[in-house]
Amino acid sequence: MAKVQIVTDSAAKLTKAEIDQYQIKVVPLTVQIDGTIYQDGVTISAEEFLEKMQESDQLPQTSQPSIGAFKEVYDQCYQEDPDAAVLSLHLSSGLSGTVNAAAQANALTKADVHAFDTLSADRSEAFVVLAAAKAAQAGQSLEEVLKVAETARDQTYIFLSFRSLDNMVAGGRLSKTQGLIGNLLNIKVGAKVDEEGKVDVVVKGRGLKTIKAFNESVIEQMKGYKQMKAIGVTYTGIKDEAEEMVQRLNAIWPDIDILLSVATPIISTHTGMGALAILYEAE
Repeated sequence: MAKVQIVTDSAAKLTKAEIDQYQIKVVPLTVQIDGTIYQDGVTISAEEFLEKMQESDQLPQTSQPSIGAFKEVYDQCYQEDPDAAVLSLHLSSGLSGTVNAAAQANALTKADVHAFDTLSADRSEAFVVLAAAKAAQAGQSLEEVLKVAETARDQTYIFLSFRSLDNMVAGGRLSKTQGLIGNLLNIKVGAKVDEEGKVDVVVKGRGLKTIKAFNESVIEQMKGYKQMKAIGVTYTGIKDEAEEMVQRLNAIWPDIDILLSVATPIISTHTGMGALAILYEAE
């Protein structure tokens, strides 16, 4: 039975311990701020990205890894084990062209590469990657690992709230007029990543009570599942509120080790500062 090697991208919020334990190879996305290009997670951290985003007059740009960067990693996989299949799991195609770049790189390498769209991002993307990596480490076949990844993808959710519409306007998702009116009216937004892996606004309302009610509705939805498998909380600039959310969730699911972290650049660029995301895997 051929071994399965796991590759992903830096949009997946994985800890160093997880990467080391499951021997996951991570291809970094690139971020450009004020003309300077950084490798996500290599030459710039999520925390540093936030600082530079706040200081910049322009919205940072995030880009998928180059086809060449994928080829280099796939070639490394082939050198380590020519008989192994490579399962390359990536950021939602609704947010980035990363998975398409991975698929194109397959034609340039001797490795047997299978590109997989997680339809997710951040810690939820990591849930899918980890499920596949655990199955691969257990010696399951490519077909079996793919089934595990598909199940995890179907059971993974992202809900996020944010307080400013500036990044939505700069990213072209709202007109300047909509953004101006929204900010003047103190409009807050609750959103989710939908079945196509795109950010979909669920609710808009005035004041922080909108966000509070939105997060409460997410928690109530979470309570309705038969089993809660994993939870993550990510944030931009509101650490105290994020910590309070972790405490709230841990009071309900005390056996789950909830990862609290600063959101990856792909999420931060969409939401701006003051964002909170609840990410979970459940059946």
